[in-house]
Amino acid sequence: MDAMERHDVIVVGGGLIGLTIAWRAAQRGLDVLVLERDGCAHGATRAAAGMLAPIAEIDFGTAGESLLALGLESATAWPAFADELAAAIGEPSRLRTDGTLILARDRDEAEALERQLAHRERLGLPVERLLASEARRIEPALVPSLRMALSLPTEASVDPRWVCDALLVAMRAAGAELREGAAVASVTRESGVARGVELESGERLAGEHVVLATGAWAGALANVPVRPVKGQIMLLRDPEGEGLVTHTLRFEHGYLVPRADGIYALGASAEERGFDLTITARPLYELLRDASELVPGILDLEVAEISAGLRPGSPDNLPMIGTVKEDGLILACGHYRNGILLAPLTATMVLDAIAGAELPDVVAPARHTHATVVG
Repeated sequence: MDAMERHDVIVVGGGLIGLTIAWRAAQRGLDVLVLERDGCAHGATRAAAGMLAPIAEIDFGTAGESLLALGLESATAWPAFADELAAAIGEPSRLRTDGTLILARDRDEAEALERQLAHRERLGLPVERLLASEARRIEPALVPSLRMALSLPTEASVDPRWVCDALLVAMRAAGAELREGAAVASVTRESGVARGVELESGERLAGEHVVLATGAWAGALANVPVRPVKGQIMLLRDPEGEGLVTHTLRFEHGYLVPRADGIYALGASAEERGFDLTITARPLYELLRDASELVPGILDLEVAEISAGLRPGSPDNLPMIGTVKEDGLILACGHYRNGILLAPLTATMVLDAIAGAELPDVVAPARHTHATVVG
């Protein structure tokens, strides 16, 4: 036991959330090891569009308002977070702050947007109703037959792949270690408390704190109600560069998110198909069809990439963050559609949990289950 490799913090999962936690923990002087079974940021992070959209994502009901509060808090951290990462790698930030337009193609969609407008106005959120002509002045590529739009001027977006590339540099500079191809078989315990992991290779590693940030695969290592929700996404490239649209455009069942260098993320399906990552034609056809009815110019873009990822859904679509009281395992999972947005706040909460602080009940793992370590 004395010869076992030991760390202050073992983070299981090398997606954007796991890397952010590792970076912040290393900045506090902790000895941090990240274990990733495949390649770093190759899961849901790679297939994410990168919208930082707490107001656009709000749903009706108590859970929706709770998620809104978390999202707004984390969104305020993103400008400084992105600037810090940009400084770490010596290049400009790729945070985009142009805002979001939610679009309606016909009368039914316009009526639905009116309800969304009223809901956001009741909550005192920054939102504006736009006539179709006003929306087209902002985004000339929109189709003339557009019915109406909502403007969410405070929403932002970021390229998740750029964030992960920067996090890898910043994390290592802070002293954290990453091991790719290191599949964790189980969380190990001492006197009933999570104190390390065993790899599929049989190697055991000790950690004063074990953080589970494995996304849709969290249920393999802990008894938590996280399920995979498949999303297929397409990256389109304009060979003439940026400028087709500058805002994030959201429409019924989809969105178009501009990135640097003339890249646009068009997504994403939501399919309850377990751990299936097969690329299929129908959802991609439907995304292209619906988006081209609003921005016909996307049909002239090059297809740069098609991919699929698995969102980690929870029963109420709120994340599970904090210490499992029965075992001491720290969870950072169940973020569903908001993992990129909530990464800075999640890292702060996990570091608070490591320090022994109580986290808000809204993210407490115990609200769904008495979560325990598997094995």
